[in-house]
Amino acid sequence: MKKIVIAIDGYSACGKSSTAKQVAAQLNYAYIDTGAMYRAVTYYFLQHFINPTNPRGVEDALKKIGIEFHYNAKTGANETYLNGLNVEKEIRGMAVSERVSEVSALPRVRHCMVELQRKMGKKKGLVMDGRDIGTTVFPDAELKIFMTADFDERAARRQRELLDKNQLVALEAIRDNLAKRDRIDTTRAESPLRKAEDAYVIDTTHTTMDEQVNMILHMAREIINQEEFQNKG
Repeated sequence: MKKIVIAIDGYSACGKSSTAKQVAAQLNYAYIDTGAMYRAVTYYFLQHFINPTNPRGVEDALKKIGIEFHYNAKTGANETYLNGLNVEKEIRGMAVSERVSEVSALPRVRHCMVELQRKMGKKKGLVMDGRDIGTTVFPDAELKIFMTADFDERAARRQRELLDKNQLVALEAIRDNLAKRDRIDTTRAESPLRKAEDAYVIDTTHTTMDEQVNMILHMAREIINQEEFQNKG
């Protein structure tokens, strides 16, 4: 069967990662959470006191960072490994959330991660979510999705996610964090968050996870069938 690249972009807490994981599982595709990659870099910077405003320090740190994803049979999900250590739990905390947009806005960090992401997608059969997948990483992706949701709903979802991880964070702090990340993500000079011209918009405010997944699967299968038909012709 013909394999394609599915690029899913959008704001924080819109359900990108959860949706992308399920789409990948249904199609038997690889799934790459690029947000986790930037979180892993941020976590490394915090652990090693790397100053983002020091170009030489950033460059030296990036040479020491290795990021991989390994499948966890118990959870049924890929988990993030930083230099051989599982950091999936650590990178999801508020300490990393507070700094990840700042770190991911650095041109050298983005160049390094985009290069790695493109290597991961060479064989296609891939679902990748992030902020600039359809615009920068895979501008030729066969299917591009841009996800959005009401701001208050996003904040409530993020609070529930943190509670599921036994992290109690005030809703106002989460709102402030999301607003800050939105501002940085959409205004940074390097690969800002924006909808690709040929991306389909999915507003997840009032849709269920199953509805989101099914919408993308329907579009993906239509593209796959069309390309297979054209190849036969």
